[in-house]
Formats: sequence, C-alpha cells, structure tokens
Amino acid sequence: MEQGTNRDREKELEAIRHKLALLPDKPGCYLMKNNEGTIIYVGKAKVLKNRVRSYFTGSHSAKTHRLVADIVDFEYIVTANNVEALLLECNLIKKHSPKYNVLLKDDKSFPYLKITNEAHPRLEVTRRVVKDKAKYFGPYPNAFAAQQTKKLLDRLYPLRKCKTLPDKVCLYYHIGQCVAPCEYPVEKAEYERMVGEITRFLNGGHDAIKDELQEKMAAAAEELNFERARELRDMIAAIDALMEKQTITAAAGVDRDVFGYAVDKGWMCVQIMYVRQGKMIERRASAFPYYGEAYDDFMTYVTQYYSDNPALPKEVLLPGPPAEGAVGAEAGVEGAAAESAGEQGDAGGDLATALESWLKVKVLLPQRGDKKKMLEMAADNARVTLEEKFRLIERDEERTVKAVEGLAEWLGADRIHRIEAFDNSNIQGADPVSAMVVFTDGKPDRKEYRKYKIKTVVGPDDYATMREVIRRRYERVLRDGLTLPDLIVVDGGKGQIAAAVDVLENELGLFVPVCGLVKDAKHKTAQLMVGDPPTPVPMRRDSQEFYLLQRIQEEVHRFAITFHRDTRSKRSFASQLDDIPGIGEKRKKQLLKHFGSVKAMREADVEAFRPLGFGDKLAQSIVDALRGPTPAEEETAAEAELEAEAESEQQAE
Repeated sequence: MEQGTNRDREKELEAIRHKLALLPDKPGCYLMKNNEGTIIYVGKAKVLKNRVRSYFTGSHSAKTHRLVADIVDFEYIVTANNVEALLLECNLIKKHSPKYNVLLKDDKSFPYLKITNEAHPRLEVTRRVVKDKAKYFGPYPNAFAAQQTKKLLDRLYPLRKCKTLPDKVCLYYHIGQCVAPCEYPVEKAEYERMVGEITRFLNGGHDAIKDELQEKMAAAAEELNFERARELRDMIAAIDALMEKQTITAAAGVDRDVFGYAVDKGWMCVQIMYVRQGKMIERRASAFPYYGEAYDDFMTYVTQYYSDNPALPKEVLLPGPPAEGAVGAEAGVEGAAAESAGEQGDAGGDLATALESWLKVKVLLPQRGDKKKMLEMAADNARVTLEEKFRLIERDEERTVKAVEGLAEWLGADRIHRIEAFDNSNIQGADPVSAMVVFTDGKPDRKEYRKYKIKTVVGPDDYATMREVIRRRYERVLRDGLTLPDLIVVDGGKGQIAAAVDVLENELGLFVPVCGLVKDAKHKTAQLMVGDPPTPVPMRRDSQEFYLLQRIQEEVHRFAITFHRDTRSKRSFASQLDDIPGIGEKRKKQLLKHFGSVKAMREADVEAFRPLGFGDKLAQSIVDALRGPTPAEEETAAEAELEAEAESEQQAE
C-alpha cells in the first residue's frame, strides 16, 4: 500500500516538473491545488518561474513541507506588473479562501465618524466602512470617544439628524443642532461649508477652528450677547477636553497606520498602530498560522486589510523585508520557500510601490529616525502578543490537566482520560433526540460526537429516553470493541443517573462510573451528583474542576439542541409537502438540494422549479403549501414553540 502511494506521488511530481519547465519569466499569481482539485494556496511573484520552482527544490521548514506535500497541481496567471499581481492575489484569496493562506478573519472593528454622501448629509458613528462615496474619519479608540467627538460637532455644525425626513421640525432644530431640511430649504453651498469645516476639524484643524470660535466669543461679548458668548466658551472647552484625552506619540500631526509583525512556531502576529493627528489612538493585533514566506504573507494581510477599508490615512509605514539569512522570531521571519536571492532583496520596495500605486497614499519603509522607532514599537508589540498567546496556551493546557486530575480525585478514580456526556431534547415529547459529546483529557473530541433519534419512547419521558440512548451506545461499544469511557456524564439528577446505571450494570454488565449534572433555576450548572444513592459532591463553583463540568454540560446541551432544531425543521418542511400529490422523499431531497433552504423555496416563483423538471401546476402547489400561514400566524406559532421548549427544559430538571 505504501509503495503504491509513493508511486502515485512520483507521478504527481513528474507532472509538476513538466509544468515548471513552461513557467514564464513574468510577474503574476499562482494557485496551488490538492488531489481533489481544490485551491489550497494562492501566491504572487515578481518572476513566476523562480518563485514556483522554489517550492519543489531545496529543503523547507516543517510548515512549508506540510503545504508542499498537499500540492499535486498548480495554475498561474500572468499580470502586467506587480500592482496587478498584488490586487489579483487579494481577489483570488477572497474568492477561494485557500486553506494555507493568511485570511483576514479578525472581526474586531473600530468606530469611525462618517459624513454620508446624500443630498442632505448626516454625521454618524459607524463600525462598517464601505465604498459608498461617504467620508470616513478614524478609527477611534472606542465608541465613547467617537460619540463625544460627534456630540461636539453636532453643536458646531447642525447637519440633518433624522435618517428619514419627518413632516415637521423636531427638537434638534429648536436646540440649534439641525438645519431642518424637512421644512426649510437649505442651500447646497451651506452643506458644502459645514462638511468642509467638519472635514477640516477631523483632519487636524481643531486649533484653527478653536481660534475662530474665540474670535466669535469675543465679538459676542462686545455686543453684550453673553448667552451666545457662554455657548462659544463651552464649545472651546469641549474641544480642549477632547484633544487632551489622547496621548502624543509623534511631533508631526500626520494620520498614519504603522504596521509591525513577528513570527514564531508557525504563527504570525500583525500589529497595527493607528496614529491620527499625530496621536496614537489605538492598536490592533491579529494572530494566525501562516504557511508561505513570512514577509509575503504579511504583505498579503496588509493588502486584504485595505481592500475592505477605504478610510485611508495619509501615510502607511511598513517594515522592509528581513535581511538575507535572518531567521526566527528575533528577525521577524522564519525560513521558508523564498524567491531567488536576487528577487528577495528588493521585494519589499516593489510591494510597497505596488501598494502606494493602488492606495494613492504614501507607503514608506523607514530605515532610521522616529518612523523606524515606531515600526520597532509595532514589531515589539506583535512579538509580545505572540509570546502571551503561547503562554496562555500552555497555561490552559496545565489548567485542563489539573482539572481532570482533580475531578478524578473527587470521584475516587485513578485517572479520567475519556468522558462521554449525554443530553436529551424534545418539545412536549415531539421529535425526541439525544446527543453525546466526548472530552479526551479535558478537551472536546468532536469527531467522536454522536446523534441519536429516539425510537422507542412515546411522550416526554426523560428517564426512558436516557435508558434507550445508553443502551444503544454501549451495545455498540461492546459489539464493535470500541473504547469504554472512564466516566459517563448525564444531564440531570438521581432519576437520570439511576436509569443509566441500571442499563449499564443490569443489562450490559458494564461498571463505568456515572455522574449527573444538575442545573439551577436559571438553567446553569449547579452541582455534581455521584454515588449509589446519588449525593451532591461539595465542589467549589469557582474551581477548575467545576469549570470543566460546566463546559461539558454546555457543549452537550448545545449539540443536542442544535440537532433537535434541525430535526424539527426538516419534519416541519416534510409535513408541509406530504399532502401534495407527486411529492415523495426523492423530490423533497431534490428541492432542498436545489434551493438550499425552505426560505429560498418559499420566496421562489414558479419558473425557479423548472430546472428540476417540475411542471407549473406542481410548482404552484409547492409554493402555495410553503406560503400557507400568514407572517403573523407563523410568528405566533414560533413564539409558542419557543415557550414550550423553555418549559420542557425546566421540567426536565
């Protein structure tokens, strides 16, 4: 068998070698594929021939070897220049989500201020930055900082507040914070003036605006308009308070994003420091495994980041490529499949130039001075984040081991390696199911999870359901010679424990420790019960052992509830179609496969059913059946079902 596998691999490599000989000396992107034809890695190259060949020659690190071992074929796309290659790589990664690529999955978002691109513009706080021709400013360190800035600008510049124009003026008009376009005409020039002033303020012109307000305040005082002078004084104080909260980190008041990265143990951390108006307002860290060449994968991350973020600074500061021969976390890069030595030297400059051409902002690779120190600060923070990640992993593993050992002591067992936990789910006896999860050495072992549709129990009988699922599981274990658990955990108290023990010992002759997890009135894990008769274990609720039991109970409950909802949904869908002549099991499966969901099917028209070979009359019958109840009736039914589910869960306790 092994010899056959080796021969297959040799054939694959031979086919790859033939394709390598045809690679051009041009820039472009390459797409690596596995034996199923799935794209597993996308890369870019200044010279395709040199870069792609490097994967199949010389030695590699363990992580790169893992990537290369999965490659059985590749494709390439030639581009006119490095800019095109950079953007094409970004688009291909988004399209295919390759297994081994750096993917921008960090969903942490910072608040921005946005001036909408409308006839009557609005100023709003948003975390969603899209290319809608609006003006974005930020990011801000938190929502409070953004809201405080907006609050100040609302007092200075009375743009529209309502999302939809009302029939008459509202309170904002009466307090001077809206020009009321709903009732009074507003000249376009007036909007342009206010938008320009807001833009100037948010781009660092707050000092000039403060000077203008001071002049207006003095003029109002001379005219004895003391109320207006007091308002202007309060605005000036608000500007001072707002700007004093930020920490100065750079002499020049330039908006810039500063990137740094570090790699270790096959992981990369990218740190972004946001400098706005010369002040560092926030930093963001993303850690992820990487498989390609470190610097190229870092630049890929940067490209993805800006492809989804049109709120650009004036400058982007990036580290240059590592010096030749520098490896490891100290150099910020691990050795991997790199381009030829001639290519690597100027790779950073080429990529920076490509980014600058695309973003239309300055992209710098500082070599000395204050900007270089900012890069070093970002890289140091990235390195610290990685070190913290590895320490937390080690700490969590140590805690998990101690929790399992402590649980074994509480239960009087020598060791607990494998735990199997069960939970039942039904709504007043309808669609009863059960689920089992497995924890090995304190960690979930998801490939061992099992689902059970209850076959013999009628009505909401939790004890009988527990007996059936325990019997089915451990009859299978005995029949197939599977591994017995060191501990069985059931969801419930004395009754559930007794039912499980009775089946195990009296029917199957198995003597495996069984414990029960009892919930409180808020449906949270309250105590562990064990023994014959079962008695509570006096375990502290803030102990690692109790935390492990909570995780087990929450996981098995989640798994059981999800399975039950899926079962109920399929049954509901089937029942709606059962009364339609000509619809059987085969056609039900056809419908779900074609439409993907019942919702899509309900919203489809008759023509959408024709590719399945369904006639218009049958298609209309299906649509009518699925659209049966009105939305109000469906909502009422759904609420009743959820209430019944909650009541059923409480009764089971």
